[in-house]
Amino acid sequence: MEEKIVFCKGGGCTAKLGAGILQRVLDRLPRGPVDGDLLVGYDSKDDAAVYRVTDDIAIVQTLDFFPPMVDDPYTFGRIAAANALSDIYAMGGEVKTALNIVCFPEKMDLNVLGEIMRGGSEKVIEAGGTLAGGHSIADSDVKYGLSVTGIIHPDRIYHNNGGRAGDKLILTKPLGVGIVCTAARVGEASQEALDAAVASMTTLNKYAAACCRRYDIHACTDVTGFGLLGHGLELAQGGGVALEIDAKAVDFLPEAAELASMGILPEGMYRNRAFAQDAVAPGETELWRQDLFYDPQTSGGLLMAVDPEDAEALYQALKPAVPSAQRIGEMAEWTGGARILLR
Repeated sequence: MEEKIVFCKGGGCTAKLGAGILQRVLDRLPRGPVDGDLLVGYDSKDDAAVYRVTDDIAIVQTLDFFPPMVDDPYTFGRIAAANALSDIYAMGGEVKTALNIVCFPEKMDLNVLGEIMRGGSEKVIEAGGTLAGGHSIADSDVKYGLSVTGIIHPDRIYHNNGGRAGDKLILTKPLGVGIVCTAARVGEASQEALDAAVASMTTLNKYAAACCRRYDIHACTDVTGFGLLGHGLELAQGGGVALEIDAKAVDFLPEAAELASMGILPEGMYRNRAFAQDAVAPGETELWRQDLFYDPQTSGGLLMAVDPEDAEALYQALKPAVPSAQRIGEMAEWTGGARILLR
């Protein structure tokens, strides 16, 4: 009989520490001497670090790992790898190498580990990268992910805080992964809904990123553990701008709206709401829809602030390769108060 992974509480990006807790820790870390070649570090809240090697080449570094949110080891490996690779694409980079990060119980069937790593390896290959090794430790629970290195031109980095008033907002995947996976755990989501969530989580953001290179992207991030609104605040952190989101223009996975209306919500949603809600003006947006906007995503889509002159052309270029791409609002001048307005 095939061995299944025991479902871990808060698997995927729902297992992330809350943004507020994490920021308090980061603010207390000692700062070393300033390195002029470190173009992006943790203080900017960007998706990955960027270090300049030459005038034409910078390396992009990231890592991500988490417990499983699905039973099948191979599928879990694919999801975890796609999620880790996404940060390279969110910065505008090209994947080059990856290292496995593995936590695994010594008493568990090693075939399970093999299937996890097979799924991860296939995604690295699909990304055009090379799996170059990794590290493992014995643990009581399964955890898996990647450390990824990419390259980028120093002048073509996508920061997450460069949005400008008038920019159009494009999101490349539907929301609801956290809610659907939580519901599946307790038998409330159909197999079709879970299959749609898995298809979304295993889709690389490589294809969306490839479309973006011909257009003027002022800011970009991938929507993962902090949800649409938590990561949306990152786009507004440069100052002088806010996000105006057309709440009814945002797409959801099958059954996600119904499940949210039933109150089947992951723990991470509550952490995300507590962190971001003071900066959000919900207007008349229904509570269930707000919950979906706070829902922690695993391997979510790219959220981009696009120059208004390029936005329609980029959207039309995205649709054949990324059918789930959505136009969800725009950046506006900020005069104080909430940084995200739901219309």
